Amino acid sequence: MTDEPTNPPLSGAPLAEEVDSVTPPRRARVEDVIEDNESPAEKLERKKDYLDGFLKERPQAVSGNEPGGELYESVIAALKEIFDPEIPVNIYDLGLIYGVDIDDNGRAVVTMTLTTPHCPVAESMPGEVELRVGAVPGVGDAEVNLIWDPPWDPGKMSDEAKLELGML
Repeated sequence: MTDEPTNPPLSGAPLAEEVDSVTPPRRARVEDVIEDNESPAEKLERKKDYLDGFLKERPQAVSGNEPGGELYESVIAALKEIFDPEIPVNIYDLGLIYGVDIDDNGRAVVTMTLTTPHCPVAESMPGEVELRVGAVPGVGDAEVNLIWDPPWDPGKMSDEAKLELGML
């Protein structure tokens, strides 16, 4: 058995202390904050004050090629005009569009799938999407990437599409 020197605690390091129990902190109560003699007018003014900062907040500027931007939303509107010939729902609400990316030069890339690889419109649908997106004012070039992973399933449909097909 060797006597090894014990290292002293580092300067500023917290010291550990064992305790048997700790008193839980008191829970905050609404009555603690609101005075009993507050009139209804004061209460209303306090609520207005609470909402004041929220209502003054303005959304940050969104560039046109981001979700919420004018160009992006125009591309989405164009996609919503394309309908699956077998199902009376547009391809966007059907969940066939996995992503829309638009760069600062107006180049749009649409990532999409089809309901099955053997879909009758497998050859024509990507071309139609490319034409429709390319025709949106502000889009200089459109490209469609057709992918199969992850595979499409009915869970990708919007609630509107499910309602249209009687699935809700």
